[in-house]
Amino acid sequence: MYETIGFLELNSIAKGIEAADAILKAADTDLIFARAGCPGKYYILFTGEVAAVNASLEAGALIGGANTVDKCLIPRVHSQVISAINAAVEPVDTNALGVMEFFSVTAAVYASDAAVKAADVSLMDVRLGTGIGGKSFVILTGEVAAVNEAVACGINTENAEGMVVSSVVIPNPRPEIFNSLM
Repeated sequence: MYETIGFLELNSIAKGIEAADAILKAADTDLIFARAGCPGKYYILFTGEVAAVNASLEAGALIGGANTVDKCLIPRVHSQVISAINAAVEPVDTNALGVMEFFSVTAAVYASDAAVKAADVSLMDVRLGTGIGGKSFVILTGEVAAVNEAVACGINTENAEGMVVSSVVIPNPRPEIFNSLM
């Protein structure tokens, strides 16, 4: 189980690889992933104890310097966030579908954690800017009222302000929509 996650977004692949190495050398943290994305960005997600993640995040941002786009640290991250980042999860409750779209990968991570903590919803996917022009989006499901609450909390979380592209809640979506998202 992940206790705390750190996320670093850079606009240089070379500096991103160097920052990932610095992150792992700075403190006792575990790499979840480090990868290039669009448009020429580099994303690093890692976990560990709060102090270790904080030290590693600062070390990575220092190496990234002017190439650091954004960073985040989320203590007590909800377990669904990591599952949905790593792969699309089969929807459990299909009464409503919520989608939150962001200009920033970091905003999507913060919003997904806020949304799933705010209401009884299931994260289906947290897509982090790979192959979609650097944008990110979050897909969640649940009862209509819960999805409305989760989306409202997600897009209004302090760390997503100014980064929201759009959001929707679709009551009773057609099954084909879920199939297209898997």
